[in-house]
Amino acid sequence: MTYKSTFQKLVLSLVAAVAISSCNQDPDPEPNNLDDGKEFKYVRVLVADEKSNQLTQLNPSDASTSTIDAKFPLATLYPTASGRYSAVLYGSNNLVEFFDTGLEYHGDHVDVKGTPKWAAITSTGARPAHFKSKGTESVIFNDGDGTLSVGNEANFHTAGATFSAINAGLPPHHGAMAQFDNGTYAITESVNRVRIIDKSGKVVHPSTVEVARIHGNATDGANAVFGSFITPEATVGGVLVVKQNGEQRVIPNPEGFGAVRLGTVLYAKGANKFIGYGATKGAYLIDITANRITPIYEGTDAFQAKVDYAGKNLLLLTLDGKLRIYDLTPGTLKKEGSVISAVSADDAVKPVLEATSKFAYIAVPTLGEVHQINLANFGEVVKHKVSTRPARLAVLGFETNESH
Repeated sequence: MTYKSTFQKLVLSLVAAVAISSCNQDPDPEPNNLDDGKEFKYVRVLVADEKSNQLTQLNPSDASTSTIDAKFPLATLYPTASGRYSAVLYGSNNLVEFFDTGLEYHGDHVDVKGTPKWAAITSTGARPAHFKSKGTESVIFNDGDGTLSVGNEANFHTAGATFSAINAGLPPHHGAMAQFDNGTYAITESVNRVRIIDKSGKVVHPSTVEVARIHGNATDGANAVFGSFITPEATVGGVLVVKQNGEQRVIPNPEGFGAVRLGTVLYAKGANKFIGYGATKGAYLIDITANRITPIYEGTDAFQAKVDYAGKNLLLLTLDGKLRIYDLTPGTLKKEGSVISAVSADDAVKPVLEATSKFAYIAVPTLGEVHQINLANFGEVVKHKVSTRPARLAVLGFETNESH
């Protein structure tokens, strides 16, 4: 047999082997990865009621619910950065608890660590109002005494554990803070100034810019953006940008904006964008590189503005019951349509909105329901009965179906 014929037979054998192997492989992905029209298996929605102490945890993938008693009604809910816990703030009662979904992410899968339950740790600072979380660290600003409360998830199930206090010698005020990647904190020293402190409360970088009536803030880890009036006499609105190296500057609102502050600032991690929102003006992109603020949606009727769980899209809910979805990478409108009945501007407790990449969740207090709206088809709505007057929402868990 010649070398050439031997080589040809070898090639033919290899081709046949590859063909057989290909035929034996399942061309479809594993069922765990299929988009079956349901929410991800490990997403949870936590709901607080306006009137009762009931918290409801909704598992949207199978429409199941479980309830647990909170200490007080109308708790404010914030997810931790890890996705496992929700901070449950009772501001007027000087208490913060933490709710544990029992879900723990390990990079490529989720483990279920028992049933949903309360963590052991608490925080008892005076009038807790703002909450931030980075990695496994959670931080609370206490309006009543101007302190920070700090806790780590490693201690959340330690019996009797409490958050530690950072006292930077600040007066009581309605304040805010941000965690930087280098371990320091940007913190309001009054409603007019921001300083940077370390974990002992020592000033690392003093305030260098005076603004007015600071409210709302967000951070990307290197920059913190605070909503404010950027003139001491509160006639020009804009944002204060504080870098972790101590540099501070202001970005004014667009010309002709009026004496209005963007009192809510959001950071969309997936798109690496900052958004400012004001109920009387709409939603605006805050470009900290170009130092400008530009409109996303201009109007006086947007009463909810939320970034989806992955931080890629902005969702706006307006008084006419219409939902708008903006892709924050190009900053363009993706989809809009009516999803709930019209809402009165005079309603004290209005519907609240949260979203994942697949669904929007709207708590409708008057119906005692959370509406799960398919973002690909607004006409597909699942209505979950949760409590008498659902008023607060938080999305928890992980956008994955993967387990062991």
